[in-house]
Amino acid sequence: KEIYTLLPYTDLLSLMFVSFSRVWTAREVKVPTGPLYRVAGTAISIPCNVTDYEGQHHQDFEWFHYLPEKPEIPIGIASTKNEQFPYVAFSSRVTSGEIRIHRLRDNAVELKIGKLRQGDTGEFECYTPSTDPTYKGTYSDKVQIKVIPDILRVGTGHSRRTNPKSHSVTESQGIELTCHAQANSEQHTHLSVSFGVSKTDPDLESTPGQEVIAIKRDFTVVPGSTGSFGTRYRNGELHVEKAQGDKYKMVIQRARPEDQGFYYCTAAEWILDPEGNWQKIVEKTATLAQITVLPVANLLTISDKPFKTLVNSGEAMELFCDVTGVSSTPNVAFSVQWELKSKQDSPTEQLVVGLDHDGVVTLGKGFRNQNGARAISLERVREDSYRLRIQSSQPSDLGTYYCIVCAHVKYPNGTMLEVAQKKSEGVQVIMKTEAVSLQAHARIAHFSIYRGDTIELLCNITLQTAQTVHMGVAWWVEAKEDGTQGHLLGTLNRDGVTELAKLQGKDISVDKVGPQCYRLRIYRAQESDQGEYHCSVTAWVPYPDHSWYNAATVKSKSVKVSLYMHAMDTLFVPLIVGTCSALFVGIAIITTVTCCFLKKLAKR
Repeated sequence: KEIYTLLPYTDLLSLMFVSFSRVWTAREVKVPTGPLYRVAGTAISIPCNVTDYEGQHHQDFEWFHYLPEKPEIPIGIASTKNEQFPYVAFSSRVTSGEIRIHRLRDNAVELKIGKLRQGDTGEFECYTPSTDPTYKGTYSDKVQIKVIPDILRVGTGHSRRTNPKSHSVTESQGIELTCHAQANSEQHTHLSVSFGVSKTDPDLESTPGQEVIAIKRDFTVVPGSTGSFGTRYRNGELHVEKAQGDKYKMVIQRARPEDQGFYYCTAAEWILDPEGNWQKIVEKTATLAQITVLPVANLLTISDKPFKTLVNSGEAMELFCDVTGVSSTPNVAFSVQWELKSKQDSPTEQLVVGLDHDGVVTLGKGFRNQNGARAISLERVREDSYRLRIQSSQPSDLGTYYCIVCAHVKYPNGTMLEVAQKKSEGVQVIMKTEAVSLQAHARIAHFSIYRGDTIELLCNITLQTAQTVHMGVAWWVEAKEDGTQGHLLGTLNRDGVTELAKLQGKDISVDKVGPQCYRLRIYRAQESDQGEYHCSVTAWVPYPDHSWYNAATVKSKSVKVSLYMHAMDTLFVPLIVGTCSALFVGIAIITTVTCCFLKKLAKR
């Protein structure tokens, strides 16, 4: 009998799959789809890989070339197995390394040709010697390479090659460069053009530069990824455009010191391969110009005049600040300010007046309406000259004046950037002033002052001067031993206006009782009004511009105020003392009697 063994259903399917796999699986060699157009003198890499093979993992590859006029005759190029494989037409190029096979994986290589020649046009075949048990599948594949002439032209537009021109621009001025690039190819190609900058000449050294901006093959504009080019492009400061014919123009509207260097233009020709990939087939670079950017900080110079000036108090004073080296243009604006160092040992200067880049004038804190409106101006009298004018100079104006100039660059987005600041050597102002001698003496008008009376204090002033002077007087009570703080009681200013402190329960007045005599009165005096008082006097000198100058301030010596008691007040003292004593004795007796009564009651 014959015995049949039935296989499980799943094992049967597996056996059928393996059988069909062996039937349908076959070696396949693959190279890119052609034709591939490449430019003479450029490099090319042709990949080749083999799949679905049997035998050893490490596969060998052989490359052949077929000329268009002899398509049936293979010419050996290179082999991974046999070093003697190349034919005479390629042996020298293989020996020199210009042509070589670069292995990517066990089953993949690429044929690399460093410099294509016109004679390389034709079909390239990749062949893999068999390692399979049976001969099946494809063992080679071909791709057609068409070598076209190099017709890409890049340069400045001059007919013959010359050294790059040198240009100098001032910071904030524009940089405009033109690049001529064309490739009149018979094939459908696209051109990309980019502008770059390098610290050294790209034609002489291989130092990598920075891409500034580019027009890509799909006509999109892309700024450089390094530096500030991206931000400047978005702000409208940097742009590139395709001009007439073969011209491409790049513009940097506001040059910066870091923009200097050798500017070059790089053009590349692109072609769409049959498999849908864009391939760069040739690229060329030409130096356009050497640009030097002169920083405003190095060019800006300022000078003030006169070096020293002598003025009389009350006279007008004029100082000039000249700005040279950089012209004020629509892109550059200046801000100017004058500062005063009033004393030689003063650590800092104080602002007198400033003129910003928009023409707005600002007075310094010590000069704006503190003691009356002062007539101070700062204006541009010429393109390169600014004038400070103080209508009526005062003794407080003497010192050294410094002119400070800041240069600002205006950018397309409206922002202003300070790029330079310079300070002058200084102008010394010496002033002739008339002396003001001032003294103050405080005294009590009546020495016997009782509680409830009016305290009357006088402040006598001694003044020696030829000038017109107005007085301002202030009355103060000084701190007391019980810790009470001293404070201002009242003032009579230079215009005769009285201002009294708000004191609870106090009724006071301040007035002028003589040419140089001022009075303080405190009504219904109390014990709390006792203490020491003084007066403070300020001499104010008026000026033609209706401002006032503090010519002198003095403080009198203190005067002590004490209150006497009335006769009736002394009679009340015994009465008050006796009443208090009797009250104390009565309370003591009542307390004693009550305690004794309670004790007896407790014993019962």
